[in-house]
Order: sequence, then C-alpha cells, then structure tokens
Amino acid sequence: MANTKETFSIKGMTCASCVMRVEKVVQKLDGVESVSVNLATNQAQVEFDPEAVNEQDIESRINKIGFEAKVKKASTQKKYLFSVKGMTCASCVNRVEKVIKKVEGVENATVNLASNQAQVEVNDPVFDTQKIVDKVTKLGYETTLLEASNQEADEDEQEKEITKLKRDFTFATIVTTIVLIGSIPHMMPGWGTWVPGFLSNAFFLLLLTTYVQLVPGWRFYSNSYKVLRNKSADMNVLVAMGTTSAWLYSGAMTLFPDTLTSMGFPYQLYYDVTTVITTLILLGRYFEAKAKGKSSTAIKKLMSLQAKTARVLREGEELDIPIDQVALGDEIIVRPGERIPVDGIILKGSSTVDESMLTGESIPVEKNVDDQVIGATINKSGSFRFKATKVGKETALAQIIRLVNEAQGSKAPIQRIVDVISAYFVPAVVIIATLSAVIWYFIGPEPPFIFALTTFIAVLIIACPCALGLATPTAIMVGTEKGAENGVLIKDASSLEKAHKTTTVVLDKTGTITEGKPKLTNIVNLGSHSEDELLSMAASVETASEHPLGEAIVQAAKGKGLKLAEPDSFNSITGHGIEAVLEGRSVLIGNLKLMSERNIKLEGVNVEAEKLANDGKTPMYISVEGVIEGILAVADTVKKDSIKAVEEMKKLGIEVVMITGDHYKTAEAIARQTGVDRFIAEVLPEDKAKEVKQLQNEGKVVAMVGDGINDAPALAQADVGVAIGTGTDVAMETANITLMRGDIMSVVTALRLSKATMRMIWQNLGWAFGYNIILIPVAAGMLYPFFGILLNPMLAGAAMAFSSVSVVLNTLRLRKFKTI
Repeated sequence: MANTKETFSIKGMTCASCVMRVEKVVQKLDGVESVSVNLATNQAQVEFDPEAVNEQDIESRINKIGFEAKVKKASTQKKYLFSVKGMTCASCVNRVEKVIKKVEGVENATVNLASNQAQVEVNDPVFDTQKIVDKVTKLGYETTLLEASNQEADEDEQEKEITKLKRDFTFATIVTTIVLIGSIPHMMPGWGTWVPGFLSNAFFLLLLTTYVQLVPGWRFYSNSYKVLRNKSADMNVLVAMGTTSAWLYSGAMTLFPDTLTSMGFPYQLYYDVTTVITTLILLGRYFEAKAKGKSSTAIKKLMSLQAKTARVLREGEELDIPIDQVALGDEIIVRPGERIPVDGIILKGSSTVDESMLTGESIPVEKNVDDQVIGATINKSGSFRFKATKVGKETALAQIIRLVNEAQGSKAPIQRIVDVISAYFVPAVVIIATLSAVIWYFIGPEPPFIFALTTFIAVLIIACPCALGLATPTAIMVGTEKGAENGVLIKDASSLEKAHKTTTVVLDKTGTITEGKPKLTNIVNLGSHSEDELLSMAASVETASEHPLGEAIVQAAKGKGLKLAEPDSFNSITGHGIEAVLEGRSVLIGNLKLMSERNIKLEGVNVEAEKLANDGKTPMYISVEGVIEGILAVADTVKKDSIKAVEEMKKLGIEVVMITGDHYKTAEAIARQTGVDRFIAEVLPEDKAKEVKQLQNEGKVVAMVGDGINDAPALAQADVGVAIGTGTDVAMETANITLMRGDIMSVVTALRLSKATMRMIWQNLGWAFGYNIILIPVAAGMLYPFFGILLNPMLAGAAMAFSSVSVVLNTLRLRKFKTI
C-alpha cells in the first residue's frame, strides 16, 4: 500500500528546539518515512505507512510531549469564490450570507457588494458547489462558481451590465425629457401654452411613463419580486413602491378622473415624478457600476502581468510553450526585455531584473548565478538560463493574486455591524413612510391625500441602503490593491482595521533594522602597515576561517581587489580568535582576551577599541610577530532606510521598540543610531513572544515586525504580525501583513495605508448614515410645520442616486495614495 502524507496542526511550539523535539518523537514511530515541522505555520507534514501507523498514533505521540496536535486534511479545507449578480444593497448581502451559511458543509461565508462575489469556506472533501449556486439562485440572484479561468468572463459580464445600464438610462432620459415638457401645463396651468397639445395629453403621458416604468425600470420590479418571494426586502422594493404609487395614482386619475374626483381625490398627475426618479436612479446605478469597476482592478492588473509563454530547453532544443505547460525542473531561457515566466534559480548568466510589480521598488535588482528570480518580473539587460522551482498556483504571483482576492472578499469587523443595521433598514423605512403618510393625511394641509402621498413617496425614495453597503467593501478593495502595488500584502480586512489602531511597533533588530550580515566598518592602523596591507593580511588569514566576522573581512578585501595569500598554518581558538603563520610571520587576530593571554602590549589601544564597541561594533585586534598592528571593526550595519522609517513611525505617533538577542551595548548603539524609543536586549528567540505580551499588558496595541519564521511566535502573539518577505519566501500565512521588500519603510507604508483606508471607511459611513439620518426626517415632512419645507420626490430621487455614487467616488480618492 502506498504511503500517505498528512498535515498536522501543532499548538504550543515556540522555538527551534520545539521543532526538533516533535520531529524526533514522530520519526521514532514505526511506519513514519519522513517528518517536516514548520514553526512559522505551526504545522508538521508527515509521510507514513497507514498499515503500520495511523493519524491518531501520531497525534497521541506529539500530545504526550506537551503539544496539542490535530490532523489537518488539506483536501477538506477549501475556499470557493462565487459570482453573485443582482445584489444592490447591504440587505441583499445579508440575505445571501444567511442562505449560504445554512448549506451543509459550509464553515463560513463572506459576501462583498463591491465585487459582487461570495467567498465560501467549506470543510467537506466532496462538497457540491452546485448546492450554493441553487440556493442563491433561488433567492433571485444569478450565481456561478468562479474559477481563475472564468474571472475574465465575469469581468466581461460586468462590462455588459454597464453597457445595458447606459442604454436603459439613455432611452429613459429621452422619454423623461418629453414627459417633463408635456407635464408643464399640468404642473403650472396657463404657463405652458407653448407645449403642443398632443405632448400634454394625459393618455400620451401615461403611455410614455408606462414605457419608462416597465422597460428601463423593469429591473426594479424584477429584483423586488425575487426578494419579496423570499420574504425579504431591499432598496429595489423601496424604489418600486415609491414610483409605482405615483404612476398608479396618475394612471387612475387619467383613466377615471370623474369617478376619483367625486370621491374626494384631487386631480393631480405625477408622471414627471415617476419618470424623473426612475431615470435618476438608473443614472446613479450607471455611475456606481463604472466606479465599482475602477475600484476592483487589482486582480485584473496582476493577472495581466503573467507571461503567456516560456522558452524551455528540452533535449537540447529550445521550445516556446504555453505557461501552463511549464514543469518543475524545466530549464528556461530569458532574453532582455522579456517577462520571466515562473519562479526559479539562475543556472547560467546574469542580468538586472525589474521587480517593481512584486516589491514596488523601481530600481532594477542585479541577478547572478544561484539568485532567485520571480515569475512576471521583467528581465532588463542580460540573458540567462534558470531552473523552474515554482510553477502554476505555487508561484509568488499566483499567491499574491490569491491573497489579494481573499483580502478583497473579506469583511472588516466594522462591516459586520453595518450589515446587522442594514438588515432592519428597509422594513424601518417602509414603516416610517407609512406612518408619515397616515399622520399627514389627518393633520396635513389641503389637499391632505396629496400631501400624504408626497411624503410617502419621498421617504421611500430618499432612503439608501446602497451607500451603507458600499461604504466599507469599496475602501477595502482599493486599500488592498494599493498595498499590493507597493509590495504590502494585507491578509484580510480585519488585519487592515487592526493595523490602523497600532500604538507600538516592535522591530526585530537582526535582518529587520540591520542587514543581518556583518560588514567591515573600520580599519584602525596602529603600526607600520598601510590600511590596505593590514586588510590584505587579515583577509588572507581569515580565508581559512568559517566565522561570519572573518567572512566580512574577506569580502571587504575582495571588494577592494586586494591580493590574498594562503596561510602556511592556521589554528582557530574557540571564543577568542585565530592564529596563523603567513609568509613566515606569526599573525594573531582576535579579542582582548586573546591578546592578554599572549602578552601583547595594548597601551593606548583599548581607548579606541572601547569607542568602537560603544558604537555597536565588534573590535578585532591584529598583531604581527607579537606587536599590535591595528584594529578591524565589524558590525551588522543598519539598513539605509531604517533611520528614516523609525522617524516616520514616530511622526505617526507610534512608539518604536527594538528587540534583539544581542548584548546590551550593541543594542544600545543601534538604538541610539536609529532613534528608537526603547530597546529590549539579550532576549532569547523563544522569549520574544513574552516581551510582546508584556507590552500588550501595558495597554498597547502591538505590531511585531520580523522575518516570519524565527519570529513566528512573536508575530502570532502581536495584535498585528508583519512579516518581511524576501523573494518567493513569503510568510503569507503566518502574518497579518507581508512586506515584499526587505526594508522597514514598507512598515510605514502599511501603517499609513491602513490609516488612510480606515479614514476613508469612516468618511463613507459618516456620509451614508448622516445622509439617511438627516434626509429621511426631511422627506417625512418634519420641517414643514416650522419652515414650510417639503422634499419633492424628484429631488429625493436625485439625492438617493448621488449618495451611492458619492461613496464610491470618495473611495476612489484612495487610489492617489503614494508612498513616502
């Protein structure tokens, strides 16, 4: 029987020793072929013989050593994306979500009005997606399962809807203009004598208005029927009720004027009101659809970056093949100006590559043999050959597309509150409209019925749940798109909302604030040798060493083009330094302790060494034939943008804390150099999460910035985990935010973007709620007793259309967001 490979989630791991313990105990089980534990994802992948050992045995063995393990069958954890057409407001969203969540096997569902999509999580290996399609279609919405391949088709459908709205609005406008002209004699008797008689004929106006109601305006009836059939209501119901009331009253008055007037109903025609309201709302829908299209271009942009073909070397022959036929291990040739098809490692050649689509950094990056290249980036200068290491859904671009798609479909916590409010909105509006009509019928001015009908129509038309439904998702969509453009990948809307509340940013020193690689920073010449001679001598000795500090000296010498010799003999003295014989002379390179043990005189030298140490550098003494000749200082240098990034974070009112395992003096020097508010030194990797928790206990909202692997526990503990990714090694699953660039200016970008997005959401919600809170009472006639103001239903229609459009247009301002 073939081996089985399963993934286990493991809770409680905090460091590399935990990983080793888990791997060790699992590997000892009979039947286990291989085990790989990942601290960043808190998961273990185990390949085993199911006849010799089962999942429960593996779980039990891990649990016995103090962790909590559970098998996580990848095949049952799935996310599906559905296109849902016909939603118009927040109550539609609420209704669709409720129905999907009731389907057996569905774990969670998030519906997005801005993208007209539903994101569904299921935990069923044989889940039938048709169940969801059937349930939502039954509600009255056109629903299809979205695959990556048919997303473009869905975008074509959006274009068709925009075209249809434009056509409906154009015809409605032409007819409405005629109705308005023909209505002048009815609105202002004696003033419209210039209007031709046939245009003002009531039967002719009824015919034109019926066309507007039942042809361009049919969408409101169609959608109303679908939602009412399911015992619900949305904005289509409000529009249909309002315009139909005016249309039917006018039609009845045209057909039976004598009968109705004898019953006490005043002769009044509302054809102008009906057609103008319908036309204005169609205009609003058209502008809204256009603006929504602009706010959701991220996926389309990213997908367009993908190369269509690849030049593959197979059996010594160059073949141009479609991108989806590229296999792992294929050798691919890339020429200047071409897009790199997939992710891989350079085998031969060198070049500069434009990685701006991935990192937002416009300066091309030099690439040589063994360097990683990313699919969809652009080869600028040289030709090279590389081996494909990630293809299809595994490439960095595919992961980014998936992450952006999921982020745009997710909901911020604030949106869930809005959804609850929206669920009660339409029924509340109908009640308010009915109550205002009844009250004014009994206490209103003459003729009371007309006054009551006017308030009823105005309240129904002015109310706009569309603006409420669009306020948050449009901002999330644009915010995540701008993030992706600038190398900031935001996991979900919740992460975006959390990030703007950040009060403290914790930065890991090594590899985050600093380069993570020691570099030669100072050469202090104390003897008869020149600086270059001193460096050449030290580098020649260090060529035999494997210590990182020695490697920094060798690299510095090679960078200067200095000639290196091979030592005659070499000895490493653990914890002290090295001794060697070079060209017949005895050479010592090491710390103060080594020099003291060998009785090397250091008069006046220690002052210089201490100064270097206080600057966070490691001084290494060099003696030749027992005489001190100089000091070389090596340090993990601060990244060029770190100082500016810390300064910008402080400008945002955020406390910056540096955390490191280095000793106090080094940490103090780096803290002084970068300007961080405080630092925590000599912290073991497994204790970083405790330090983050301590900051949280002080009442701070903490964002932890680290490499996403060694800092995984601290990233998980923080309110916002920010992983600095490099190339394709992106810790997308472990952090709330992933930075594709290796510098912390991207942290500033992420924080500024989150604040800008949340500011936009609050502006949108303020407008949407404020609009309804202020104008619904006006429409209900509350100002009439005091100022004689009554809102014309036509103005209500214009205001309603404008509210939705204004929310989306306001959000589009976020597209102008720029990095510092």
